[in-house]
Amino acid sequence: MSISKDSCVFCAIIAKTIPATIVAENDNVIVIKDIAPKSPVHYLLIPKVHVESIAALEKDQLSVMQDIALMAQELALHLSGSQSFRLVFNTGADAGQSIFHLHGHFLSGKKMLDL
Repeated sequence: MSISKDSCVFCAIIAKTIPATIVAENDNVIVIKDIAPKSPVHYLLIPKVHVESIAALEKDQLSVMQDIALMAQELALHLSGSQSFRLVFNTGADAGQSIFHLHGHFLSGKKMLDL
């Protein structure tokens, strides 16, 4: 499913035309609280460049994943208790992706031993 940047909810959040609870932000990534959390800490790490999914990344865009990983490391430093976290990327509708702008789910705050 392809979606244009003009109709992308995450692009609107990045442009600050749609409200969201922003947890962190830098030049390349914005982090917001998930509106339907699956764990006590559930953030969405969203690159500011519009890319549909990991599968749609071009070779010259691989730094997007590096930017997300570095932001996840930074977020982990601010967790209370254990600095353990899970980073999940749903790629495609059949895998649960519902917003077609690449993003990672940062989950923490409870033991997650199951898949």
